[in-house]
Amino acid sequence: MEVTFNTYTISDDKTRLDIDIIGGFLSRSYWANERPIEKTQKAIEHSLCYGVYDQNRQIGFARVITDGATMYYLCDVFIDEQYRGQGIGKKLVETIINSEALQGINGILGTKDAHSLYESYGFNRVADRFMRRAAVAE
Repeated sequence: MEVTFNTYTISDDKTRLDIDIIGGFLSRSYWANERPIEKTQKAIEHSLCYGVYDQNRQIGFARVITDGATMYYLCDVFIDEQYRGQGIGKKLVETIINSEALQGINGILGTKDAHSLYESYGFNRVADRFMRRAAVAE
């Protein structure tokens, strides 16, 4: 799948992903700054992934974990700081939620600072409902 937005391309082709760009951004994020790059690589292998490109330079990313039938979890979404404010993140989310693979499936995500973005695509805030179990150190 490939979608053109202005001069940018959104693609689900994993061979185009730049793990150094993805790892670099995630290492600065509040949600994955302690995740080793090896875990990110393994997560990419087992997820649906979407890259955003300016020519051949990766400027954005999103990952979707799904069983393909009942639910998906949208995560690791980012747009390079230099490219924000152009609607690229909105187009990325729109492309993902409208993808054939996710039609008729419930979606969840976690965010600390982008509630209004996701609410505009039908996600609702759910307080006191979800639970989390942290990984046990190996």
